[in-house]
Amino acid sequence: MDTKALNEAIAQTLTVIDETQPRCGDTKVVAVDGPSGAGKTYFTSALAEHLPNPYVLHMDDMYPGWDGLDQGVADLHDNVLSPIARGERAAYRGWDWELERYAEWRSLPTTRLLLVDGAGSGAGLNVGFESVLIWVEADREVRFRRGIERDGESYRPQWQRWAAQEEALFLADGVRGRADLIVNTMP
Repeated sequence: MDTKALNEAIAQTLTVIDETQPRCGDTKVVAVDGPSGAGKTYFTSALAEHLPNPYVLHMDDMYPGWDGLDQGVADLHDNVLSPIARGERAAYRGWDWELERYAEWRSLPTTRLLLVDGAGSGAGLNVGFESVLIWVEADREVRFRRGIERDGESYRPQWQRWAAQEEALFLADGVRGRADLIVNTMP
């Protein structure tokens, strides 16, 4: 994504965020969803630089392994968004990707703006708590190449397993169709 297109997408997103109301207690939740390798984390990081004191939650820290997309979506709802909506402290159990097991519990600070970066962040029951849903996309070949360049060739089988979960979730849930803004990160 070139700088001009990125800046335009960020400007549009800032406008949408500004025009919305919190739907998760006093917190505006901005879900940045889309398939792996699309550029969600890149976009979220760039967006965060233009916002006052957002907290960024990366779903990659929550998924319980390569077969954990659905559980990560449920955990986001049960352990993060629902407690925030009730005015309670939110926490989630991290995932240790190297040891392939749950790690320590991580608490989230109280925030007025929560950016949730990750596949499935806009899916399931989470939609009821989100003020803004951004869908980030790129062609499948580009996404796959980005992922292998980032994670290494040895992760190809995991990427294929994960992609199948994403496709099933996105088809069943219709996340893209509910997006407030669609960002294409193709070069």
